[in-house]
Amino acid sequence: MKKLLFAAVALLAAASIFTGCNEKNGKIKIGAIQLIEHPALDKSYQGFVDGLAEEGFKDGENIVIDFQNAQGEQANCVTIANKFVNDKDDLIFAIATPAAQAVANLTKTIPILVTAVTDPESAKLVRTNFRPDTNVSGTSDRTPVDAQIALLKKLKPEAKTVGLLYCSSEANSVVQIEWAKEACKINELQFIEGSVSNSNEIQQVTQSLVGKVDAFYVPTDNMLAAGIANVAMVANEAKLPVICGEEGMVVSGGLATYGINYYALGKRTAKQAARILRGEAKVSEMPIEYLEDFDFSYNKETAEKIGITIPENL
Repeated sequence: MKKLLFAAVALLAAASIFTGCNEKNGKIKIGAIQLIEHPALDKSYQGFVDGLAEEGFKDGENIVIDFQNAQGEQANCVTIANKFVNDKDDLIFAIATPAAQAVANLTKTIPILVTAVTDPESAKLVRTNFRPDTNVSGTSDRTPVDAQIALLKKLKPEAKTVGLLYCSSEANSVVQIEWAKEACKINELQFIEGSVSNSNEIQQVTQSLVGKVDAFYVPTDNMLAAGIANVAMVANEAKLPVICGEEGMVVSGGLATYGINYYALGKRTAKQAARILRGEAKVSEMPIEYLEDFDFSYNKETAEKIGITIPENL
Protein backbone atom coordinates (compact mmCIF):
# COMPACT_ATOMS: atom_id res chain seq x y z
CA MET A 1 0.00 0.00 0.00
CA LYS A 2 2.83 2.38 0.91
CA LYS A 3 4.57 1.57 -2.37
CA LEU A 4 1.37 2.34 -4.29
CA LEU A 5 0.91 5.61 -2.42
CA PHE A 6 4.51 6.65 -3.11
CA ALA A 7 4.10 5.80 -6.78
CA ALA A 8 0.91 7.88 -6.97
CA VAL A 9 2.58 10.88 -5.35
CA ALA A 10 5.55 10.59 -7.68
CA LEU A 11 3.22 10.41 -10.67
CA LEU A 12 1.36 13.55 -9.56
CA ALA A 13 4.64 15.42 -9.06
CA ALA A 14 5.81 14.45 -12.53
CA ALA A 15 2.49 15.52 -14.02
CA SER A 16 2.77 18.89 -12.24
CA ILE A 17 6.24 19.48 -13.65
CA PHE A 18 5.08 18.46 -17.12
CA THR A 19 2.11 20.85 -16.90
CA GLY A 20 4.45 23.70 -15.93
CA CYS A 21 6.58 23.00 -18.99
CA ASN A 22 3.51 23.04 -21.19
CA GLU A 23 2.52 26.47 -19.85
CA LYS A 24 5.93 27.81 -20.69
CA ASN A 25 6.33 25.48 -23.69
CA GLY A 26 10.01 25.18 -22.83
CA LYS A 27 10.55 28.68 -24.20
CA ILE A 28 12.34 31.66 -22.69
CA LYS A 29 9.84 34.24 -21.46
CA ILE A 30 10.62 37.92 -22.04
CA GLY A 31 8.37 40.70 -20.78
CA ALA A 32 8.58 43.92 -22.82
CA ILE A 33 7.08 47.13 -21.44
CA GLN A 34 6.90 50.35 -23.47
CA LEU A 35 5.88 53.60 -21.80
CA ILE A 36 3.94 55.14 -24.69
CA GLU A 37 3.47 54.83 -28.42
CA HIS A 38 5.59 57.15 -30.54
CA PRO A 39 8.08 56.53 -33.39
CA ALA A 40 11.32 56.49 -31.37
CA LEU A 41 10.10 53.98 -28.80
CA ASP A 42 8.33 51.90 -31.45
CA LYS A 43 11.60 51.64 -33.39
CA SER A 44 13.48 50.66 -30.22
CA TYR A 45 11.12 47.74 -29.67
CA GLN A 46 11.26 46.58 -33.29
CA GLY A 47 15.05 46.79 -33.25
CA PHE A 48 15.11 44.66 -30.10
CA VAL A 49 12.87 41.96 -31.63
CA ASP A 50 14.81 41.91 -34.90
CA GLY A 51 18.13 41.95 -33.07
CA LEU A 52 17.13 38.95 -30.94
CA ALA A 53 16.11 37.06 -34.07
CA GLU A 54 19.53 37.73 -35.60
CA GLU A 55 21.06 36.28 -32.44
CA GLY A 56 18.96 33.12 -32.77
CA PHE A 57 16.17 34.05 -30.34
CA LYS A 58 12.95 34.15 -32.38
CA ASP A 59 9.59 35.12 -30.91
CA GLY A 60 7.20 32.17 -31.09
CA GLU A 61 10.00 29.66 -31.68
CA ASN A 62 12.42 29.48 -28.77
CA ILE A 63 11.27 32.64 -26.92
CA VAL A 64 7.92 34.19 -26.09
CA ILE A 65 7.76 38.01 -25.89
CA ASP A 66 4.90 39.46 -23.87
CA PHE A 67 4.69 43.02 -25.19
CA GLN A 68 2.69 45.56 -23.18
CA ASN A 69 2.21 49.30 -23.81
CA ALA A 70 1.47 51.48 -20.78
CA GLN A 71 -0.17 54.21 -22.91
CA GLY A 72 1.78 56.89 -21.06
CA GLU A 73 0.27 56.07 -17.65
CA GLN A 74 2.57 55.42 -14.70
CA ALA A 75 -0.13 53.35 -12.98
CA ASN A 76 -0.20 51.08 -16.03
CA CYS A 77 3.58 50.72 -15.83
CA VAL A 78 3.26 49.38 -12.28
CA THR A 79 0.45 46.99 -13.23
CA ILE A 80 2.44 45.61 -16.17
CA ALA A 81 5.60 45.34 -14.08
CA ASN A 82 3.67 43.34 -11.47
CA LYS A 83 2.44 40.99 -14.17
CA PHE A 84 5.95 40.28 -15.45
CA VAL A 85 7.27 39.66 -11.94
CA ASN A 86 4.35 37.38 -11.02
CA ASP A 87 4.81 35.50 -14.31
CA LYS A 88 8.45 34.93 -13.32
CA ASP A 89 9.71 36.09 -16.71
CA ASP A 90 13.30 35.18 -17.55
CA LEU A 91 14.16 38.73 -18.67
CA ILE A 92 12.37 42.07 -18.80
CA PHE A 93 12.92 44.70 -21.50
CA ALA A 94 11.85 48.21 -20.44
CA ILE A 95 11.54 51.06 -22.94
CA ALA A 96 11.82 54.62 -21.47
CA THR A 97 12.72 55.77 -17.96
CA PRO A 98 9.32 55.61 -16.18
CA ALA A 99 8.75 52.07 -17.47
CA ALA A 100 12.23 51.02 -16.35
CA GLN A 101 11.77 52.54 -12.90
CA ALA A 102 8.45 50.75 -12.40
CA VAL A 103 10.00 47.36 -13.14
CA ALA A 104 13.21 47.97 -11.20
CA ASN A 105 11.20 48.89 -8.09
CA LEU A 106 9.46 45.50 -8.09
CA THR A 107 12.24 42.98 -8.69
CA LYS A 108 15.89 42.74 -7.75
CA THR A 109 16.40 39.27 -9.23
CA ILE A 110 14.97 39.17 -12.77
CA PRO A 111 17.47 40.63 -15.28
CA ILE A 112 16.19 43.95 -16.65
CA LEU A 113 17.49 45.60 -19.81
CA VAL A 114 16.45 49.18 -20.51
CA THR A 115 16.59 51.38 -23.57
CA ALA A 116 15.59 54.95 -24.44
CA VAL A 117 16.78 55.93 -20.95
CA THR A 118 19.03 58.98 -21.11
CA ASP A 119 20.96 58.51 -17.86
CA PRO A 120 20.25 55.28 -15.93
CA GLU A 121 22.52 56.42 -13.10
CA SER A 122 20.67 59.68 -12.38
CA ALA A 123 17.38 57.74 -12.72
CA LYS A 124 18.68 55.52 -9.88
CA LEU A 125 18.40 52.38 -11.97
CA VAL A 126 22.09 51.50 -11.57
CA ARG A 127 24.86 52.37 -9.13
CA THR A 128 26.99 53.69 -11.97
CA ASN A 129 26.60 53.60 -15.74
CA PHE A 130 30.01 51.92 -16.02
CA ARG A 131 29.19 49.10 -13.56
CA PRO A 132 25.50 48.75 -12.65
CA ASP A 133 25.89 46.42 -9.61
CA THR A 134 22.12 45.84 -9.82
CA ASN A 135 19.87 43.63 -11.94
CA VAL A 136 19.56 46.47 -14.47
CA SER A 137 21.65 47.40 -17.51
CA GLY A 138 20.93 48.30 -21.13
CA THR A 139 21.42 51.18 -23.54
CA SER A 140 21.16 54.95 -23.26
CA ASP A 141 19.58 57.26 -25.81
CA ARG A 142 21.81 60.14 -24.82
CA THR A 143 21.82 62.58 -27.72
CA PRO A 144 24.30 65.38 -28.50
CA VAL A 145 22.35 68.18 -26.81
CA ASP A 146 25.25 70.61 -27.26
CA ALA A 147 25.32 69.92 -31.02
CA GLN A 148 21.54 70.31 -31.21
CA ILE A 149 21.66 73.74 -29.58
CA ALA A 150 24.57 74.71 -31.85
CA LEU A 151 22.41 73.59 -34.79
CA LEU A 152 19.64 75.91 -33.61
CA LYS A 153 22.10 78.82 -33.59
CA LYS A 154 23.33 77.87 -37.06
CA LEU A 155 19.84 77.68 -38.56
CA LYS A 156 18.70 80.90 -36.91
CA PRO A 157 21.81 83.02 -36.15
CA GLU A 158 19.72 85.99 -34.97
CA ALA A 159 18.04 83.95 -32.23
CA LYS A 160 18.50 85.40 -28.75
CA THR A 161 16.14 83.40 -26.54
CA VAL A 162 15.17 79.71 -26.66
CA GLY A 163 12.06 78.12 -25.21
CA LEU A 164 12.95 74.81 -23.51
CA LEU A 165 9.92 72.51 -23.56
CA TYR A 166 9.80 69.36 -21.42
CA CYS A 167 7.78 67.27 -18.97
CA SER A 168 8.90 68.06 -15.43
CA SER A 169 8.06 64.56 -14.15
CA GLU A 170 10.38 62.74 -16.58
CA ALA A 171 13.83 62.32 -15.03
CA ASN A 172 15.48 61.90 -18.43
CA SER A 173 14.02 65.22 -19.60
CA VAL A 174 15.15 67.14 -16.52
CA VAL A 175 18.74 65.96 -17.10
CA GLN A 176 18.65 66.97 -20.77
CA ILE A 177 17.25 70.40 -19.97
CA GLU A 178 20.19 71.01 -17.64
CA TRP A 179 22.54 70.08 -20.49
CA ALA A 180 20.57 72.37 -22.82
CA LYS A 181 20.94 75.29 -20.42
CA GLU A 182 24.71 74.85 -20.41
CA ALA A 183 24.75 74.64 -24.20
CA CYS A 184 22.66 77.82 -24.43
CA LYS A 185 25.17 79.66 -22.28
CA ILE A 186 28.04 78.49 -24.50
CA ASN A 187 26.15 79.73 -27.57
CA GLU A 188 25.25 83.04 -25.87
CA LEU A 189 21.55 82.24 -25.84
CA GLN A 190 19.02 83.14 -23.17
CA PHE A 191 16.39 80.54 -22.31
CA ILE A 192 12.92 80.27 -20.82
CA GLU A 193 11.65 76.97 -19.45
CA GLY A 194 8.24 75.71 -20.48
CA SER A 195 7.41 72.62 -18.43
CA VAL A 196 4.26 70.54 -18.69
CA SER A 197 2.82 67.93 -16.34
CA ASN A 198 0.34 66.34 -18.75
CA SER A 199 -0.29 66.22 -22.49
CA ASN A 200 -3.23 68.61 -22.31
CA GLU A 201 -0.85 71.44 -21.36
CA ILE A 202 1.48 71.14 -24.37
CA GLN A 203 -0.30 73.47 -26.75
CA GLN A 204 -1.08 76.04 -24.04
CA VAL A 205 2.49 76.18 -22.70
CA THR A 206 3.93 76.43 -26.22
CA GLN A 207 1.53 79.25 -27.08
CA SER A 208 2.45 81.10 -23.86
CA LEU A 209 6.06 81.38 -25.05
CA VAL A 210 5.26 82.80 -28.49
CA GLY A 211 6.47 86.41 -28.55
CA LYS A 212 9.00 85.68 -25.79
CA VAL A 213 11.32 83.27 -27.61
CA ASP A 214 12.97 83.06 -31.04
CA ALA A 215 13.04 79.25 -31.25
CA PHE A 216 12.11 76.11 -29.33
CA TYR A 217 14.17 73.16 -28.15
CA VAL A 218 12.48 69.85 -27.26
CA PRO A 219 14.67 67.01 -25.88
CA THR A 220 13.89 63.28 -26.15
CA ASP A 221 10.94 63.73 -23.83
CA ASN A 222 8.32 60.99 -24.17
CA MET A 223 5.28 63.17 -23.48
CA LEU A 224 6.46 65.90 -25.84
CA ALA A 225 7.44 63.35 -28.49
CA ALA A 226 3.92 61.94 -28.45
CA GLY A 227 2.48 65.47 -28.60
CA ILE A 228 5.03 67.15 -30.87
CA ALA A 229 2.34 67.87 -33.50
CA ASN A 230 0.77 70.32 -31.04
CA VAL A 231 4.10 72.08 -30.53
CA ALA A 232 4.72 72.23 -34.28
CA MET A 233 1.24 73.60 -34.99
CA VAL A 234 1.83 76.60 -32.72
CA ALA A 235 5.53 77.14 -33.51
CA ASN A 236 5.23 76.79 -37.28
CA GLU A 237 2.35 79.23 -37.39
CA ALA A 238 4.52 81.74 -35.50
CA LYS A 239 7.47 80.90 -37.81
CA LEU A 240 9.59 79.72 -34.88
CA PRO A 241 11.96 76.79 -35.52
CA VAL A 242 11.70 73.71 -33.30
CA ILE A 243 14.95 71.81 -32.81
CA CYS A 244 14.16 68.31 -31.60
CA GLY A 245 15.87 65.53 -29.71
CA GLU A 246 15.14 62.84 -32.29
CA GLU A 247 14.07 62.21 -35.87
CA GLY A 248 10.50 61.10 -35.14
CA MET A 249 9.68 64.58 -33.85
CA VAL A 250 11.08 66.11 -37.04
CA VAL A 251 8.86 63.88 -39.16
CA SER A 252 5.87 65.06 -37.11
CA GLY A 253 6.52 68.76 -37.75
CA GLY A 254 9.70 69.81 -35.97
CA LEU A 255 12.41 71.52 -38.02
CA ALA A 256 15.64 69.56 -37.53
CA THR A 257 17.87 67.48 -35.27
CA TYR A 258 21.13 65.66 -34.81
CA GLY A 259 19.81 62.42 -33.39
CA ILE A 260 20.44 58.74 -32.80
CA ASN A 261 18.92 55.78 -34.61
CA TYR A 262 16.46 54.21 -32.17
CA TYR A 263 16.12 51.04 -34.25
CA ALA A 264 19.90 50.55 -33.97
CA LEU A 265 19.64 51.25 -30.23
CA GLY A 266 17.08 48.46 -29.83
CA LYS A 267 19.32 46.05 -31.75
CA ARG A 268 22.25 47.01 -29.53
CA THR A 269 20.14 46.09 -26.48
CA ALA A 270 19.21 42.78 -28.10
CA LYS A 271 22.89 41.84 -28.31
CA GLN A 272 23.15 42.43 -24.56
CA ALA A 273 20.06 40.28 -24.01
CA ALA A 274 21.52 37.44 -26.07
CA ARG A 275 24.68 37.42 -23.97
CA ILE A 276 22.64 37.25 -20.77
CA LEU A 277 20.33 34.51 -22.06
CA ARG A 278 23.31 32.44 -23.17
CA GLY A 279 24.94 32.85 -19.77
CA GLU A 280 27.88 34.71 -21.28
CA ALA A 281 27.47 37.85 -19.15
CA LYS A 282 25.96 39.04 -15.88
CA VAL A 283 23.64 42.01 -16.04
CA SER A 284 25.20 43.49 -12.88
CA GLU A 285 28.60 43.69 -14.59
CA MET A 286 27.37 44.90 -17.99
CA PRO A 287 28.05 48.63 -18.61
CA ILE A 288 25.38 50.90 -20.05
CA GLU A 289 26.07 51.20 -23.79
CA TYR A 290 25.72 54.21 -26.09
CA LEU A 291 25.50 54.89 -29.81
CA GLU A 292 28.31 57.05 -31.15
CA ASP A 293 26.91 57.98 -34.56
CA PHE A 294 24.39 60.81 -34.98
CA ASP A 295 22.30 61.62 -38.04
CA PHE A 296 21.19 65.03 -39.29
CA SER A 297 17.57 65.17 -40.41
CA TYR A 298 15.22 68.01 -41.26
CA ASN A 299 11.63 68.55 -42.37
CA LYS A 300 11.63 70.24 -45.78
CA GLU A 301 7.97 71.25 -45.56
CA THR A 302 8.47 72.84 -42.15
CA ALA A 303 11.59 74.70 -43.31
CA GLU A 304 9.68 76.19 -46.24
CA LYS A 305 6.70 77.14 -44.08
CA ILE A 306 8.75 79.07 -41.52
CA GLY A 307 11.21 80.52 -44.04
CA ILE A 308 14.38 78.71 -42.91
CA THR A 309 17.05 77.81 -45.48
CA ILE A 310 18.98 74.65 -44.69
CA PRO A 311 22.71 75.18 -45.49
CA GLU A 312 24.12 72.90 -48.19
CA ASN A 313 26.92 71.70 -45.89
CA LEU A 314 24.33 70.08 -43.60
